[in-house]
Amino acid sequence: MKHPLLPARLALAVSSLLLTLSGAHAADLTGKSPAGVRYHGGDEIILQGFHWNVVRESPNNWYNTLREMAPTIAADGFSAIWMPVPWRDFSSWSDGANSGGGEGYFWHDFNKNGRYGSDAQLKQAAGALNSAQVKVLYDAVPNHMNRGYPNKEINLPAGQGFWRNDCSDPGNYANDCDDGDRFVGGDADLNTANPQVYGMFRDEFANLRSNYGAGGFRFDFVRGYAPERVNSWMSAAHDNSFCVGELWKAPGEYPSWDWRNTASWQQIIKDWSDRAKCPVFDFALKERMQNGSIADWKNGLNGNPDPRWREVAVTFVDNHDTGYSPGQNGGQHHWALRDGLVRQAYAYILSSPGTPVVYWSHMYDWGQAPLIRQLIKIRRAAGVRADSAIEFHSGYSGLVATVRGTAQTLVIALGSNLNNPGQVSSGSFSQALNEDNGQLKIWTTGSSDGGGGGGGGSLASVNFRCDNGVTQPGDSVYAVGNLTQLGSWSPAGAVRLTDVSSYPTWKGTISLPAGQAVEWKCIVRSEANPTQVKTWQSGANNRVTSAVGASTTGRF
Repeated sequence: MKHPLLPARLALAVSSLLLTLSGAHAADLTGKSPAGVRYHGGDEIILQGFHWNVVRESPNNWYNTLREMAPTIAADGFSAIWMPVPWRDFSSWSDGANSGGGEGYFWHDFNKNGRYGSDAQLKQAAGALNSAQVKVLYDAVPNHMNRGYPNKEINLPAGQGFWRNDCSDPGNYANDCDDGDRFVGGDADLNTANPQVYGMFRDEFANLRSNYGAGGFRFDFVRGYAPERVNSWMSAAHDNSFCVGELWKAPGEYPSWDWRNTASWQQIIKDWSDRAKCPVFDFALKERMQNGSIADWKNGLNGNPDPRWREVAVTFVDNHDTGYSPGQNGGQHHWALRDGLVRQAYAYILSSPGTPVVYWSHMYDWGQAPLIRQLIKIRRAAGVRADSAIEFHSGYSGLVATVRGTAQTLVIALGSNLNNPGQVSSGSFSQALNEDNGQLKIWTTGSSDGGGGGGGGSLASVNFRCDNGVTQPGDSVYAVGNLTQLGSWSPAGAVRLTDVSSYPTWKGTISLPAGQAVEWKCIVRSEANPTQVKTWQSGANNRVTSAVGASTTGRF
């Protein structure tokens, strides 16, 4: 896979620069929430460290990529990384429109020599990430595996009871032997209630902790194994670490007699968290992002009035399942957020309560890194945590909210006509973010540089314009230039201009350190492949000194 990766020595130098610009994240908090949930202090910002097509785009080499990127991942502000399933997977499948295999979700055994790389490479990657103070969270799949493939290097229980469909009546929901919520149909469903199967996973989680640097786990598709079993595994193997469960199931998918059939998304996922003592992916928020207005985002678990509900919310925009991925067939994209909302969604999850997760491809493939870095910087400076207080304000368009961190107060306005934070919150505010022609606005009671330190200085919103940007479907116009916020001349880190109301003129507002001598150019680039540049603006570089309200124009 062609990523904006750098040789190790240069990567370290760039990482040092990024640490100066954005500020390293604060000392890592530890401990459970007041309700006993394993959220590790509530200050995590997680990077999903892969996408669906990694095993095809970067076969047997992804662990090397993560090792090389570890300093940059830390410098960008991430405190944890969600790693792919570490167990080898020989599967391969296709249904005509989609295909896959080898991602780890139809795993074979606990051998670590898989399609992401070797056992030794995994240890090296985990070691580099931990050395950079990035927690390693392994993806775990306890409910199913590749049943039919022979020669597994694990000890399976003898006789019946290892597989769910060995139960006496596997088709009857009420009498099914699954723990908790029933697993979907399929003959690979594992019986985690079997003491030997339970112990096998318990010991493997302890092995990942002791020998592969695990700082926690992400539990895949938490159906077919009970939340109480997750709690038991965590208590036995890694009690004080971080964990998160993926419960992706709409209320209407439950039988009519089940209380969850008429419950809310929030109630269903909070119930799982209460029983597992782990945070849970905020599918209540994801559903509102998919189906509601921006104002409806307040109805996510992370916006609940009760801090004990907010603290368990793990927020996200898209991931390897829901969103697109670079490469073959565009990946899974089962429930992808439409492009026009992605930047607003990141502005929301990175400035509001919950534990935010950033998708690898948004960060390192598709040019959203400058915005995400700035948002992380704002979050860290304000001290926004999983259980931070949030208040939503009516009477304005879009979403308007006040978030109170441990150090600063933020006022967020997304797609809104609010231009004065003093109308909704008391205090002396300065603007920390103004992007996409005012569609993303954040004010803070701290300095406008987001508290980065290191002489970072204030930020200025500069208006960029590219004329005659004629494009084909799948391409967009980007600004690339000499500053980190403009990709440091790397097309993969360029910033997409989103205002096409006067096409073929493309416009956008980008926040840059004030008082900088900026050199930049317009490029036409593939949206899906960040290294595929169709057209560079010819001639001399465009130049501007960054200042509030400054404008600069390039032309193809």
